[in-house]
Amino acid sequence: MSKHIDYEINRELGECYLFMGELEKAAEYYRKAAVCGTGHADPFFGLAAIAVQRGNLEEAGRQYQAALDLAPGDKALTGLGLVRMEEGAAEEAFGCFGKALDLNSDNILALNSMLKLAYQLTRVDEMIPRLEAALDGANNDAVRFSLAGCLSYLGNMDEAKSHLEILLDKNPGHTEAQELYAHVAA
Repeated sequence: MSKHIDYEINRELGECYLFMGELEKAAEYYRKAAVCGTGHADPFFGLAAIAVQRGNLEEAGRQYQAALDLAPGDKALTGLGLVRMEEGAAEEAFGCFGKALDLNSDNILALNSMLKLAYQLTRVDEMIPRLEAALDGANNDAVRFSLAGCLSYLGNMDEAKSHLEILLDKNPGHTEAQELYAHVAA
């Protein structure tokens, strides 16, 4: 059997056992897939998920880093950022999420996590271009509402109001947007 077929079979079995909650067997097959699937990051994502379920953040971080070393991408950076955030390394996590968004401005998990940290680290101003970039790609209500919230927080009430008006024209029943609009229009 070729290495590629071995890789695919072991990765699939790892995914199946992970889905069934059999973490030991899942880890065993993900490790086998990692050995025969050089260049593939998926087994490391599986091993990271297992480590997170076991509460072993250090191991999860190692697995996300291994995935990142093999195939730099926003998914590995986001996973690493989530681990760093849980470990209390807010600045490092913020950086990971920023790098993930540099690669994929529509990565909502990275965007939301970075947004949460931006308020904590008083770096909300850095979120404006990130949210605008995500808005260009997705144009969804949650991104627009977050952008309006950041603008309001930074004291730019006119621009916040403008985004809220767009949101409320599209979705008049958006309660949170109504409440924020009442605040910024006051």
